[in-house]
Amino acid sequence: MNWKTKKVLVTGAGGFIGSHLAERLVEAGARTRALVHYRSDGSWGWLDRSSLKDQIEIVAGDIANRDSVRQAIDGVDVVFHLAALIAIPYSYHAPLSYVRANVEGTLNVLQAAKEAGVERLLHTSTSEVYGTARHVPIDESHPLQAQSPYSATKIAADKLVEAFHLSYGLPVVTVRPFNTFGPRQSARAVVPTIIIQCLAGKTVRLGNLGPTRDLNYVLNIVDGYLTAATSPAAVGRVVNLGSGREIRIRDLAELIGKLMDQPMKIETEEQRTRPEKSEVERLVADNTLARDLLKWEPHVSLEDGLRITIDWIKAHRDHYRPGVYAV
Repeated sequence: MNWKTKKVLVTGAGGFIGSHLAERLVEAGARTRALVHYRSDGSWGWLDRSSLKDQIEIVAGDIANRDSVRQAIDGVDVVFHLAALIAIPYSYHAPLSYVRANVEGTLNVLQAAKEAGVERLLHTSTSEVYGTARHVPIDESHPLQAQSPYSATKIAADKLVEAFHLSYGLPVVTVRPFNTFGPRQSARAVVPTIIIQCLAGKTVRLGNLGPTRDLNYVLNIVDGYLTAATSPAAVGRVVNLGSGREIRIRDLAELIGKLMDQPMKIETEEQRTRPEKSEVERLVADNTLARDLLKWEPHVSLEDGLRITIDWIKAHRDHYRPGVYAV
């Protein structure tokens, strides 16, 4: 696809992955519109700090408001849908907010995309929809298990996307990133949580230490988005974006400590643990489909991505509060 001929929309463009994606699209030559969540102070999330923000058409609105979404999609060729509530712990306390943002918000995007006749809608899922692995590595045919209100709303959103493709022929692709990390990620995620606590002292407090995750540097994921959006064979498909490498949370913390040359004591803190049946114990991707269909595979390793992220957080420590559990 020649991005220079395309007008694109990124929903959730003020967030962690969305801001990196919007920048990459600008660099590729696309006329890029960003839908960011309306804030009374007029801020645009991470796009406030982007060196490319003057080349992005930024629209403030609310994914849960149909009029906001219709206006944002008007005149667009390709939609990258990332807007969502994503923090799992907060979903235990405010499940209705997740239904409105993740289910109703996705429905709004689908209806507006259908009405506008977009060329492609790329929808963001999550590895959390699989729940604890029943078989490993996890391929796209793995059963879906809603082990948190967050994952339940993402399963619902994924199925709405599937329904709009099968019912109306909407050209959709669902990408399912495994655990993404990198610069700009909030402390609600495990990698920045470990790094900022290492910088603040010698004790790192986490939730459950035994679960495993498949971690992927953010620019690897952005590459996956662009390749999925340009592949005709991907239409109507769900594609895992994962590394295929599995690491325990305790081992991840020890690896980060080693990269930072920081001796640490690792402790489990009760308030950071998920309810027992809600914990996803094991996640590791089978990325065969992404490699075969999209010719995609990660090019930044876990260690290299962690080094980049450590350096970025060191330079932006004022964005984090190490003594506070970010729900």
